[in-house]
Amino acid sequence: MITVVCHCRIAQLSVPTLPTEVTECNCSICRRLGARWAYYSPTEVKLPEPSATRPYVWGDRMLSFHRCRSCGVVTHWQSLDGTRDRMAINARLIDELDWSKLRIRQFDGAATWAYLDDEV
Repeated sequence: MITVVCHCRIAQLSVPTLPTEVTECNCSICRRLGARWAYYSPTEVKLPEPSATRPYVWGDRMLSFHRCRSCGVVTHWQSLDGTRDRMAINARLIDELDWSKLRIRQFDGAATWAYLDDEV
């Protein structure tokens, strides 16, 4: 298992494998967070203790963004509707990543809801 940890190390998650690609999104919250998201099935992720993070939900209430209660670093987001077999962890919190070997995809969450690198 790969450890995903916030700055103060209180909020720790585990994922089964290192990501091979991550997504940078330009929606109103992701561009402010500066996170690079790696996607996993919720069944694959060991979440931190519930008391370690604080959720943030807004707008259409589809996602819950979690941050460490102590240092404030954003650790992950989860779907609130329960129909998605996908969640995201902030890959910037994985110390073992070799960023030169990862594909970094640009997602236009601000307007088109499409990956910009898919455009011709």
